[in-house]
Amino acid sequence: MGRIEGKVAVITGAGHGIGRACAERFAQEGAKIFGISRTQPGLDALRNTIAAAGGEAAVATADLSSAEQTERALTQAIDTYGRVDILVNVAGVGYSWAEKSPGSMNDVATTPVDKWQEVININLGSVYNTCRIVVPQMQKQGAGNIVNVGSIFGVMGVADAHAYTASKGAVINLTRSLAIAYIKDGIRSNCVCPGFVDTGMIASVMHYFDDTAVAPTLCPMQRAGKPAEIASACLFMASDDASYCNGAVLMVDGGTTAH
Repeated sequence: MGRIEGKVAVITGAGHGIGRACAERFAQEGAKIFGISRTQPGLDALRNTIAAAGGEAAVATADLSSAEQTERALTQAIDTYGRVDILVNVAGVGYSWAEKSPGSMNDVATTPVDKWQEVININLGSVYNTCRIVVPQMQKQGAGNIVNVGSIFGVMGVADAHAYTASKGAVINLTRSLAIAYIKDGIRSNCVCPGFVDTGMIASVMHYFDDTAVAPTLCPMQRAGKPAEIASACLFMASDDASYCNGAVLMVDGGTTAH
């Protein structure tokens, strides 16, 4: 029997990277998956992979920075499965977003106003939008688990990507507030903060780990993490193994923040 057997898990950003790794791992542990992402192809591939392994998954596309699209997708999830036991908020943008949206990963003095708001809306607004719908459903059920994916750059300062660092810092503290507010309703809320993870989000800087002089400055383990390693941490937080974790912030970074 899996660690979350029979649970319904809504996972955002499920079409790729950490979100997809979470969806696949949660399905392996017995959960029914409702995956949400911006684009359909990744979701179709996810659903096919889970089905081929004998699992169950439904999917929906949505821009989670939009309250209306988020509500539509989550209403579909609740209509499909009747409940939401686990919400994993992975959807967000990072350094690679600058390729699509120049200026969005700049320092504060050179980030245009619209780019600042764009990143905040995607990374932080999406968490608000999902929780606004899911928390009342979990309150009706009398139980639930929220796992928000932050970043080590929500607790560390960096020279650029100031909208990103601000949004991830806010996700961490919002998680703490959710934990305090809703534990009375049986809802635990925790945050997993990845370090460098080998996904498309940091593809442009992955080559730094090939430099033996630079790699130790990025991470004591001298490598990037794997999406599956972050998924394992999210699974722990969502399972009964973490029954006394509430408001916790777990760094999964190979020791980067231990410097």
